[in-house]
Amino acid sequence: MTQPPPGPPSGPPPPGKRWHTREDSGIRLDARLRWWHDDEPIEHPRIIELFNSSLILDEQGRYQLQIGKDWCYVQVEDAAYEVRTVDVTPDERVSVRLSDRTAEALDPTTLAVDSEGVLTCRVKGGRAGARFSRDAQYQLGELMEQDEGGQLYLRAGQRRLVVPVSLEASDA
Repeated sequence: MTQPPPGPPSGPPPPGKRWHTREDSGIRLDARLRWWHDDEPIEHPRIIELFNSSLILDEQGRYQLQIGKDWCYVQVEDAAYEVRTVDVTPDERVSVRLSDRTAEALDPTTLAVDSEGVLTCRVKGGRAGARFSRDAQYQLGELMEQDEGGQLYLRAGQRRLVVPVSLEASDA
């Protein structure tokens, strides 16, 4: 006689452990865009890439990993995405390519510098934060110009896009 498969765990988890659920997956993305599971770093490059490309922001503003039909909530400490590349499009817009393999127009009004001197911006319709990689930060810097009055601009072909904020480091 075969036994039916065991059901989900019940009762409290063993000391120092947790039951992994969709609501409490034990997965988090830290402020430096490193993935963790139960406070252990995730280091396998293919898992990191899968997680980066599967991260979404739901309608309630909670981050989820969606892989096929499976999903779980994840904790995001700060920026959820990395800006990996900055391009100027043929229609003279500044475009950013993100760690989730999407691209979108950069809104220069959302540019800021964090307390570590790293450029950040808002993405996903302003709903999520993104942190620039070193390469992307350099690429954006190559597009920046400053006029005699100290105003910063992004040069996109023949267009000059105003950067209306100071890019001084802040604690925000």
